[in-house]
Amino acid sequence: MKRMVVILVLGTLAWAAMQSAPSSSPTSPNEAPAEFDGQTNGIVDQATHEADQAKFDEVEDIPDGLGPIYNAQSCRECHQNPVSGGLSQITELRVGHRNSAGKFVNSSVPIADGTAVITGRTLINDRAICPNASFPNIQLQERVPDREKIRTLRTSLNLLGDGFIEAVPDETFKNLAADQCRKSHGKICGKAISVPVLEASGTYRIGRFGWKDQHASLLSFAGDAYLNEMGITNRLMPTEVTTLCDTVPDPENTPEADGLADIDHFARFMRATKAPPRDAQLADTANAKKGSVLFNKIGCAVCHVRTLETAPAGTPINGGTFTVPDALGGKQFHPFSDFLLHDVGTGDGIVIPVEEHFGRAYREMQSTFNITANRMRTPPLWGARTRSRLMHDGQSLTFEDAILRHRGEAEGARKKFGHLSEAEKKQLITFLKSL
Repeated sequence: MKRMVVILVLGTLAWAAMQSAPSSSPTSPNEAPAEFDGQTNGIVDQATHEADQAKFDEVEDIPDGLGPIYNAQSCRECHQNPVSGGLSQITELRVGHRNSAGKFVNSSVPIADGTAVITGRTLINDRAICPNASFPNIQLQERVPDREKIRTLRTSLNLLGDGFIEAVPDETFKNLAADQCRKSHGKICGKAISVPVLEASGTYRIGRFGWKDQHASLLSFAGDAYLNEMGITNRLMPTEVTTLCDTVPDPENTPEADGLADIDHFARFMRATKAPPRDAQLADTANAKKGSVLFNKIGCAVCHVRTLETAPAGTPINGGTFTVPDALGGKQFHPFSDFLLHDVGTGDGIVIPVEEHFGRAYREMQSTFNITANRMRTPPLWGARTRSRLMHDGQSLTFEDAILRHRGEAEGARKKFGHLSEAEKKQLITFLKSL
């Protein structure tokens, strides 16, 4: 394992230029499959994968437990470009404030004409099931109170290929963080944070999913999203955000005849997706190849790490609740991310809300995540060509806009981009458009 990590770090964090093409061919046994074809990566057969996708795509309604407050009626509503599990133009709203001591405080949002207050969260849900025919006089719509001065939008994330990310050993991320800090003499120091694995009580793992790295497990991620984005309680997140207008017994999502609940199907679907592929035709052009060299030369690849490798097949992860299968084990893939938290000058000021993402039992952990306030996960650039709105808030509309927003740990790379000739800038952006 030590030898593998050394090779990985040296290969992915090189400060000098390197070749853009992976060392293995797409047909190499250890190369993760990458296609937008909707086919399984091999974890399950195609029929099972399609059945799991049907659950992922399914539109939920009030009898299913939708709400009482929510953002979407299906997983695909926020993850569907160009195929189910992909990116989206959808954004969510998060808010909070700082107290007199400068400490971040989660929002307190009154609903039902002030008769109830939702606390412990930063998410503001955009939809509500009430008022409705059964409860015509209950107003559930959340609105941002004046005192919540920290406000941000966050775009929905790509989920394709997430099974490979889940299977990366914690040690890889720890070593990447340490190596960055050492090589940059403290100028670039990504943070790897340990977060609870909800399906394995008492177990913690390095976070890698969500804009704040708030989850390490795809099942935990699914349980969180089902409650907070669709309002549907489940065995991992069994407590409603509000009980007003709620008529379905909790937890609303329970195992069916196959022994699996919806969140199990969601997690298996994500694990079985292929990684986003390159635009092979554009990637093969002279401009894209030169841009790839420049990507490394100006320092982008320090955080947007080209290649990672998963743990060997048979490795237990997530507190022993999941074992890396052959289809995911020992695979190299090319996400163009280190999945660490960095301060690049665009942090939204929001600290991971522990109660929202992990449940009330973890309240005492809140202060441990203060370092996440102005740090964001390095967004994977694979599939970036399918997104029209860039950065965590979707406010950058071109690749150049996004690059020029970088500050903090990315200040050096931004300045080097500014020193490129117009022809070189075009080459670099052509490379980014090939991802």
